[in-house]
Amino acid sequence: MAPTLLKVEGLTKRFGDRVAVAGCSLTIAEGEIVVIIGPSGCGKTTFLRCINRLEAPTAGSVVLRDEPIGGQMRDGRWRPFTESELASQRRRIGFVFQRFNLFNHLSALDNVAIGPHRVLGRPLAEARRIAAGQLERVFLAEHLEKRPAQLSGGQQQRVAIARCLAMTPELMLFDEPTSALDPELVGEVLDVMKGLAQERMTMVVVTHEMGFARQVADRVIFMDAGAFIEEAPPEQFFSTPREERTRRFLSRLLR
Repeated sequence: MAPTLLKVEGLTKRFGDRVAVAGCSLTIAEGEIVVIIGPSGCGKTTFLRCINRLEAPTAGSVVLRDEPIGGQMRDGRWRPFTESELASQRRRIGFVFQRFNLFNHLSALDNVAIGPHRVLGRPLAEARRIAAGQLERVFLAEHLEKRPAQLSGGQQQRVAIARCLAMTPELMLFDEPTSALDPELVGEVLDVMKGLAQERMTMVVVTHEMGFARQVADRVIFMDAGAFIEEAPPEQFFSTPREERTRRFLSRLLR
């Protein structure tokens, strides 16, 4: 059995009186792919952002390979990590957003190389070699010198994925990575993600792409109103969901 990579326990996030995430727990083994689905505004994105501390949870814990993310208990008190310590932890977790967030003045190659060079301290020539390799991995070897404005939305999202991979993350988080794309461009991004799944990259994916979830996920989770309602392997999840809320959601989505 693969060792545990990520353990989330009792994760809660409140914004004032509104509870965005309500005590969610999740354990993921190394090499596992978990897909989270649910209606818009149910807390999926907030849950992902709490994993790598882009949002500070109100309660609960996140542990990556036995190392708590965001802080630790010392002498009976919670000590939050410094921004420098947090940045070091975030390097281990790749995050692909809905929007690509590329530097418009840089080529695809330099958008990917900037992390290894400036964050990991690699010499520029080495960082660019790493970047070229990752861009080839996402089928963009012929577009290294193009700037974002010269690339399609799907190509830009693949650059964003390559940028994460160049940092050699232990875990990849995807927040609806195809939602900002024209329908004809969705497939090229999903193909890259399927390739990562075949390589057994550990991934947590928030998506509305049910075909991807059926084909790639080891587990599918339905989230609603901040809570995990149902969790099952994809065959069981889509054919015989247990919970009425899950059945209603799938009937609307798949009809």
